[in-house]
Amino acid sequence: MTNILVEGREQVELADIGLQAERAKKILAKVRKAMLAPNVQKEAPHFSPAQLGSLVNLDTRQIDYRAKKGGTLPAGGLNAAGTRREFSLPDVRKWSRELRAGRMRPAGAEAITIAVANFKGGVTKTTTAVTLAQGLSIRGHKVLVIDCDPQGSLTTLFGILPDAEVEAEHTILPLCLGEQDSVEYAIRPTYWDGIDLIPATSVLFSAEFALPGRQRDEGQGFQFWNVLHYGIEQARQTYDVIVIDTPPALSYVTINAMMAADGIITPLPPNALDFASSVQFWDLFFDLTKELVARGKSKRYEFVDVLLSKVDAGDIATNVVREWISAAYGSKVLPIEIPKTSTAASASAEFGSVYDMKPGSAGSRTIKRAVEAYDQFVEIVEAQMVGAWLRQAQQLREST
Repeated sequence: MTNILVEGREQVELADIGLQAERAKKILAKVRKAMLAPNVQKEAPHFSPAQLGSLVNLDTRQIDYRAKKGGTLPAGGLNAAGTRREFSLPDVRKWSRELRAGRMRPAGAEAITIAVANFKGGVTKTTTAVTLAQGLSIRGHKVLVIDCDPQGSLTTLFGILPDAEVEAEHTILPLCLGEQDSVEYAIRPTYWDGIDLIPATSVLFSAEFALPGRQRDEGQGFQFWNVLHYGIEQARQTYDVIVIDTPPALSYVTINAMMAADGIITPLPPNALDFASSVQFWDLFFDLTKELVARGKSKRYEFVDVLLSKVDAGDIATNVVREWISAAYGSKVLPIEIPKTSTAASASAEFGSVYDMKPGSAGSRTIKRAVEAYDQFVEIVEAQMVGAWLRQAQQLREST
């Protein structure tokens, strides 16, 4: 075997990697400070009458009339230039709750828990979780987002630097260790009205050792796969929806998220490697859980969705792989695709989603295309949530 020496390259010690990591963290902190200046806090967007109208099914004239009429609906205010009316996020949420009352969680129903999961990274899993949470919040729902990924990408998108501003006790780790039995200790508000967060940081990886260790030490009475399920029981009474972002692996924490969920969403780009990875994901998940099924502890999901993401219409292989995905997952494939656009990249560069983007951040046509796709996705998920609540109400009536 020939050894190839690259001129100018040096061997790297572990200590050098540590120094490199510190440098990288400092650079990230500087970037974040620059992007979120001047107050190092993210700000929620404002909405035009047309945007509000599309949410509550009114035209701009009706919005203007109701806003001027007064009453319980917020009138909004003038934009910074003083040229047009705009509505804050709390304003929009109040309009949505009042005019979309039939879509809200009925009395006695519990939150719908949704796990966004995939075996592979880079499939827009975290982006999907954030946009889903934001889209549901805009429509009037109260959302809890749980970041179960030690990388903390979702936490970062909410303007929080995981390794600088999040300690172990702020994550679900104490729950996994058995030090807490309910997640309320870790819930914090975010800049986005209607969304609370349980953040993540790199120490959360310890949960992958804690859960099997507890199973070994505590015996058959302990169910490692249900720790999160029981931990969010109280939160189910407080929130309308709980969105869980999972690690890009079929880990103990991922299994907990999927066993706690009422619905699963799997973002899946239509390319061959991602499709093959998704097949492995579901096969391994079933292998790991079939013992539970054999014990009579079956699990029923309200919905399992496959969301085609990062769809490149110009890629000739896309249509072929799309057919494979449709053949494999059938009706689980949602009738909406998230296009691969420069808008998503721009939003990520600004530590946000398409719902965070301000006019001028990217081409208005590109932003509109991306937002419309996510709006349709959120509306489909919301319809499934409403259906699940109706089934809960039916079961409640039958039990009384």
